[in-house]
Amino acid sequence: MPSAHTEVQVRPGIEGDLDALTEIYNHYVRETAITFDTAAFSAEERRPWLLSHPEDGPYRLMVATAADSQRILGYATSSPYRAKPAYSTSVETTVYVAPGAGRGGIGSLLYGALFEALAGEDLHRAYAGIAQPNEASRRLHARFGFRHVGTYREVGRKFGRYWDVAWYEKDLGQVPLG
Repeated sequence: MPSAHTEVQVRPGIEGDLDALTEIYNHYVRETAITFDTAAFSAEERRPWLLSHPEDGPYRLMVATAADSQRILGYATSSPYRAKPAYSTSVETTVYVAPGAGRGGIGSLLYGALFEALAGEDLHRAYAGIAQPNEASRRLHARFGFRHVGTYREVGRKFGRYWDVAWYEKDLGQVPLG
């Protein structure tokens, strides 16, 4: 867990991060309803995901590391919102913080770096789906200008129950087409 004195660096994700990123994600797969994946992944199974987030372009992977140990404390991504071409100016964003690294501002650092990296891209909106309840994620997204646009009721089943997903959107500043 980072202390108030731990310096955190945020940088683009690289292939060498794959094992640690997979470990973080698998924690959420196994222990939470934050992701609706239900089976853990091997690093090789996650490689295509990592490679779909290059260092430039609209689909980014930002990684937070402890400056002293280089331990990965979390990551944020922007990914295609939907596959159809007309959705190309929209992205879905997400943040995952390593177990024990929460409440240290890591999510905010990651989102700040992600949105800064996306500032020059041809993007109009960002979307985030938040499995309910998740007050910490709701607060993080509100801090970055996301607003609630609707909730899908009982849209996913995991751990023997149904979960709601609240959807949020953020204007990324592109001028609307007239």
